[in-house]
Amino acid sequence: MKILILLLIGYLAYRSLKSWMLKGTQQHSMSGNAAGEINDEMVKDPYCEVYFAKRDGVLLRHQGEDLYFCSEACRDKFIEQ
Repeated sequence: MKILILLLIGYLAYRSLKSWMLKGTQQHSMSGNAAGEINDEMVKDPYCEVYFAKRDGVLLRHQGEDLYFCSEACRDKFIEQ
């Protein structure tokens, strides 16, 4: 029983120390997002109709509209049409 109590106290001390040490690093912001937050907005390629993460796409401004493509090849084929 004493061992379980010591393990519990040790675990709580570890978690407290860890959160205290990491508190300063979690306050920073990266490109407008909170630290650790990933923007994985899914968009559909207008040419091949595949869904992909917007941040990985190739941007094309077409007639005042932002279009995102999964690759440069899809973008080029869309332009040819």
